[in-house]
Amino acid sequence: MSGELEKLKGNEMANEKNDKVYPVKSLHEFLYELDREWSKFRNGTLISLVSSGVLFFVVVWLLLRIRHFGLGLVDFVLLIFVGILLAYSIYAMYSQYRFFSRWERRIGLLLHMEDEILAEKLSEKQA
Repeated sequence: MSGELEKLKGNEMANEKNDKVYPVKSLHEFLYELDREWSKFRNGTLISLVSSGVLFFVVVWLLLRIRHFGLGLVDFVLLIFVGILLAYSIYAMYSQYRFFSRWERRIGLLLHMEDEILAEKLSEKQA
């Protein structure tokens, strides 16, 4: 009984060593998952760009009206710092949006090409 148990454990260990772990099952699944998520990322970037732009204009407006609100030096420095961070965020979101817009068409072409290749391979196997 214990000999059989040891053989079973040895076979399980051998199977574990032979199993390779891949981060993506196939290129096909990766491309379709990427296509499904692509518009979410692009739209999220656009929403972040617009909201950061609105906040940036609020900060600029506050900086222009700082004397009317009676804000001190610390508030002024904080608003300058927030304005700089928002300006960088707007720049980063704009660059990201351009990236998504540029590559969206390329990913679509790649998906179309892969569909054609798969259809061609399937028709060759059937023939």
